[in-house]
Amino acid sequence: MTAPHTISNPEKRVRVTFVPSGRFVQEMPGTSLLETAARAGFIIETPCGGNGSCDKCKVRVVKGKPEATEIEHDRLTAAELNEGSRLACQVSVDHEMEVELYPESLLSDHHKILMDGMEARGKLDPVVSKVYFDLPPSDRRLPKSDLERLMSAIGDVRVGLSQLRRIPSFMRKNNWRGTAVIADGSLLRLEPGDTSGELFGIAFDIGTTSIVGTLMDLATNNELLAVSELNPQITFGDDVVSRILRVRDDPEALVELQEAIIGTLNGMIARMTERMRISPNRIYEVSAAGNTTMQQLLCGLDCSALAQVPFAPVFSRGQRFQTDKLGLHLNPDALLYVFPQISGFVGGDTVAALLASRMIHRRDTCLLIDIGTNAEIAVRRGDALFATSTAAGPAFEGARITNGMRGRIGAIEKVVIDRDVHLNVIGDARPIGLCGTALIDTAAELLRHGYLDPLGRLVSDDDLPADTPPSIRRRFIGEKSERRFILAFEDETGSDNDVALWQPDVQELQLASGAIRAGINIVLRKIGITADELDEVLLAGAFGNFIRRANARRIGMLPQVPGDRIKFIGNSTLLGAKLALLSQDKQEEAETIQRMAQRIDLSGDADFQREFADAMVFPDGDLDRCRDIPTFAGARENAIVVPAPPE
Repeated sequence: MTAPHTISNPEKRVRVTFVPSGRFVQEMPGTSLLETAARAGFIIETPCGGNGSCDKCKVRVVKGKPEATEIEHDRLTAAELNEGSRLACQVSVDHEMEVELYPESLLSDHHKILMDGMEARGKLDPVVSKVYFDLPPSDRRLPKSDLERLMSAIGDVRVGLSQLRRIPSFMRKNNWRGTAVIADGSLLRLEPGDTSGELFGIAFDIGTTSIVGTLMDLATNNELLAVSELNPQITFGDDVVSRILRVRDDPEALVELQEAIIGTLNGMIARMTERMRISPNRIYEVSAAGNTTMQQLLCGLDCSALAQVPFAPVFSRGQRFQTDKLGLHLNPDALLYVFPQISGFVGGDTVAALLASRMIHRRDTCLLIDIGTNAEIAVRRGDALFATSTAAGPAFEGARITNGMRGRIGAIEKVVIDRDVHLNVIGDARPIGLCGTALIDTAAELLRHGYLDPLGRLVSDDDLPADTPPSIRRRFIGEKSERRFILAFEDETGSDNDVALWQPDVQELQLASGAIRAGINIVLRKIGITADELDEVLLAGAFGNFIRRANARRIGMLPQVPGDRIKFIGNSTLLGAKLALLSQDKQEEAETIQRMAQRIDLSGDADFQREFADAMVFPDGDLDRCRDIPTFAGARENAIVVPAPPE
């Protein structure tokens, strides 16, 4: 069997290097530079949706300068064009290039995001701070208490009995010098010497399937390191309902689930601190955002009430605990902030996403979708804020998909079909499976060519369009539930097996996409607006940032709105957790969001099943506009990025 042409073949790809980072990717000829940059880890600003009208995506092509388009001649000066400036949305990658990215063009630069967040949205003011003091010897002529002398240097703070007991011996042992650790107006601890420059915290996004943690320097507002892990609770069930029922039915399950998550967090803490050569004892604050079930399991709180009406959470307002009570391996006096929760199924992750997106500061009509195992949906209209959640299931994480896998090396992440099939594979490796973006891409492409019908059936050999190329026909194998479309044949893969989209996989995609679409439709109807009235659609979440907008609209997962209204905002849950870690103002704003949000309960909606059934059908008719909007995928951690060699 002749091997099909795929862009996983290095000979069919071109190299694009980004300076000054030195990162490079091997890309399919004809791919937009926007998408190429995103695959290398750089998300470029595209407020206009990539139509060339805003100039925000300007880059400089250092090597391999392409001819300028008419739009670029209109938008850029002659001097800019001569020096290699181009608009990333207008550049097609057809040959080897070296590209310089301007900092002001980057959306995903964490320094820009965090500094903008602190300057434009609130001051840098973490809950925990440090003050170094160096007091003169005691004056017998004007004796003062130890506490008075300490407060004269660090301010009037509250002091609990345990710290009050430590003050006399600490002061005399350390010659009245040391560092006070202060949290929310209270003395947390005293440390010998000047440790004022050692103030660190960690923000966690605790997802149903995966967990991401970021180590932050709270004194300098720098992001030091981010790591991710699978959520170990998957062994108890791959969705929140399974875990809730496990806790309800098994008296030992709550402890087991909490220990599993705490153990993983401790492992992540150890990795980050060892890598950065920081003592865990210097981490004083942690913020955590997740859905309601994940947050309650983290705290060891019984979540079984979430299995029955009215699905009441244990708490609504944000909570603060000492981390040693949960068994986290940090400074024994470190504090944990757990985000407020809107309802049993609209949790802290949604509040964090709303915080990061500045939703409550908007006055236009905006839809936010955080796509994961559970999809959270929020709409801002005028002074009102509405929120809901729907169970999308784990299909986008590769679960329940025959050849599915998470987005890691060997996963097909992009699919293009014309006269044959073209693939992008993470890590530029042989494919071993497909991740969620490839699942969406494949279905969208099959729909466009008439190889998949609106009901989700892979068409039979006899019903394939008459002009179907032989190279495509040979990829259809089997009948009924065994029907499948081969993306990579066994001699091309890294697993010695075909990688294919099977008929049952399409049904799993319909379930996930239909749940999201039905949720959006019901929320918009309850508010009394149509999709056409949305000024902007914000795609959040680690997975949501990788989706190609045109393909998500083609399968009906996203509203049929113009592509320039759909914006990627990255992992907004993690960004919200970082903002709360860095600013007390942001924690207060999170509490405001919780109070403002009006919950919409889809489970009690009489029309949900009808909407869900309708949404299971792929859109039909003239959807050509779903092909014409430039699209790109978000940056994937450790995707096909090749780092610069060490100096």
